[in-house]
Amino acid sequence: MTIAMNHTADTLLVALTGRLDTTTAPQLEKGLKENLDGITALTFDFAGVEYISSAGLRVLLTAQKHMNTVGGTMKLIHVNETVMEVFEITGFADILTIE
Repeated sequence: MTIAMNHTADTLLVALTGRLDTTTAPQLEKGLKENLDGITALTFDFAGVEYISSAGLRVLLTAQKHMNTVGGTMKLIHVNETVMEVFEITGFADILTIE
């Protein structure tokens, strides 16, 4: 998985490419912990994500909880049908803002 993080003031854009699974989720979690201070708007670009596992879902849930705590917003953009189906089946489509 490739993770590209782009800061702009209090905004963080995280562009992901590849599989967000047990192997790569810790890398994303570490990157978020290092970059979320002062962030009030978090966007994940899922254009290049082909698969997400429960480990990836856990990282997204943790990020959403953090953003709720700081009064910020989080959204996912460019989610493909396969990944969207996972969000719908797990109920994450109701928890996350997906555009």
